[in-house]
Amino acid sequence: MFPSVPNHHALFSMLLTAVALFLFTRKKIPLEISSLGLLGLLTVVFSLFPFDVNGTEFEAVEFFHGFGHEALITVCALMVVGQGLVQTGALEPIGRMLTKAWGITPFLSLLATLIISAILSAFMNNTPIVVLLLPILISVCLRTKTSAAKVLMPMGFATLVGGMTTTIGTSTNLLVVSVANDLGLPRMQMFDFFLPASIASGVAILYLWLVAPRLLDETEIDLTDSSPRLFQARLHLDENSSCIGKSIAQTKEMASGSLNNIVRVKRGDHQIYPLPDAILQTGDRLRVVDTAKNIRESAAALKATLYSGETIVDDDHPLRAENQTIAEIAVVSGSSLDRANLRYSAFLQRHQLFVLALHRAGKDIWKFGEEIMDVILEQGDVLLVQGSKDEIRKLKRSTEFLVLDSSEEVPRTKKAPIALGILLLVILTAALGVIPIAVSSLAGAMVMLATRSLNLGAAIRSISPSVFFVVVASLALGQALQITDASVYLTEVFLYFTRDSSPTVILSALMLLIAIFTNIVSNNAAAVIGTPIGVGIAQQLGVSPEPFVLAVLFGANLSYATPMSYKTNLLVMNAGNYRFNDFLKVGVPLTIIMWITYSWLLSSLYL
Repeated sequence: MFPSVPNHHALFSMLLTAVALFLFTRKKIPLEISSLGLLGLLTVVFSLFPFDVNGTEFEAVEFFHGFGHEALITVCALMVVGQGLVQTGALEPIGRMLTKAWGITPFLSLLATLIISAILSAFMNNTPIVVLLLPILISVCLRTKTSAAKVLMPMGFATLVGGMTTTIGTSTNLLVVSVANDLGLPRMQMFDFFLPASIASGVAILYLWLVAPRLLDETEIDLTDSSPRLFQARLHLDENSSCIGKSIAQTKEMASGSLNNIVRVKRGDHQIYPLPDAILQTGDRLRVVDTAKNIRESAAALKATLYSGETIVDDDHPLRAENQTIAEIAVVSGSSLDRANLRYSAFLQRHQLFVLALHRAGKDIWKFGEEIMDVILEQGDVLLVQGSKDEIRKLKRSTEFLVLDSSEEVPRTKKAPIALGILLLVILTAALGVIPIAVSSLAGAMVMLATRSLNLGAAIRSISPSVFFVVVASLALGQALQITDASVYLTEVFLYFTRDSSPTVILSALMLLIAIFTNIVSNNAAAVIGTPIGVGIAQQLGVSPEPFVLAVLFGANLSYATPMSYKTNLLVMNAGNYRFNDFLKVGVPLTIIMWITYSWLLSSLYL
């Protein structure tokens, strides 16, 4: 019989959870804003309409306890420790070793790269690993005439696969383990699920090594000159521009096919729709979308100047000068541009580089009437910048940005051994049970700051606001589902649709459901909400809850099918010039392979 309708508070909690899952997919709404809004609404409703738990009124302020939850503290501390490794260049020897290996045997070097990426990701956030390896792999692929497009995506996925092998590999793992412990289960230690995860990772790495490159097209990546990436830029027309008095159609002809898409024309404070017969005037600014090469050629053909915020690129800052170069840089975690704009971060003043154009995968990055200096940037955005070669080198050494060029140079400082030693101590003390991971990771972050391996500003920027607030909101929603027995209701509904099935089939179905959620919404939200349901299913079936908790953990990590499902996917997408369909071609089969493998392993080892 279908489960009876639960109480009003449970219905509200489930409805709010559904709203949360929807809002987390809306890219136009920052995750931190939607998370805080959901948290506020949850506490207000439970304050106005009290709910009794075992005869005692539940205090709505308890939903704020997520801000002090050990899982959140651990996630943030590990982000800081990981940023310290990036800032000091502690992983530079690995980069140098891989560079030499790729020059000898690219085929076996790809396997070595995948294995090393997976191993490193088991103990630290995968973002710095991807940031380290992207320029190295692009460089060696250009030198060995290997298609970088066949290498970068497998490397990115290998870091996700490796992160599933330990409790600290991803924030998702930490959340599942902590929530399961809150529900009364014994705390999982760092390597408790290493065996099934390492076996499945081995299967995944073989797929990424032997099959995935064959599914990807050979895409040319010439980052030293031009790129097929589509940028949004602005051309300024003065009295010397050759297209003054000409129509849009004539202007495109004058550009000899190098100007394919004029999006808008700004004239004073007004926007002019770019109809073919619209006549251009002095002072007009053309919003164009094209490749970096075509934008530069169009500017030269029309005698126009690229416009950067409040500064026109002119004779004092020419496009072509002996000491000037064009480069593409990606915004990464910990960057001063992450969730900020060029004006607020004083990018020009700090780095002496002009931002000529912007790129965001599949998105219109500029709002109507917005200046380039005011665009709020995100992780994965690519900036086309102009400046001296020395400034580009400084930018690369700053570790705030990923410079997408053909140089394998990796920055390294005297603090690198200290940063590496801190990470090893964090891992060893937690693995040996000397102190909990929340304590060891926080102590590691404090030592990073005390030894000046990382400055305070970089440490603060390394903590992703979206991850921070999504974790807090997810913990609050999970708590609401638990205290109102909504999770019990969802468990009964799930068991109703899987009735008469064996525990193995039910476990496999749960993992698949979580895997689908994690590719559509936040993986952390899917993990926190799914864990109580997994525990409830096991209790109703009368079996050990551990395999069902692991089904949620592994399912929530299968973020392969879309570029938006994980932040490093966006970095890889931009660096490799991948399309959305490329992730589907490689990610969907990998998701299916991992789902089948984990279903078999969990059934064999635990049920």
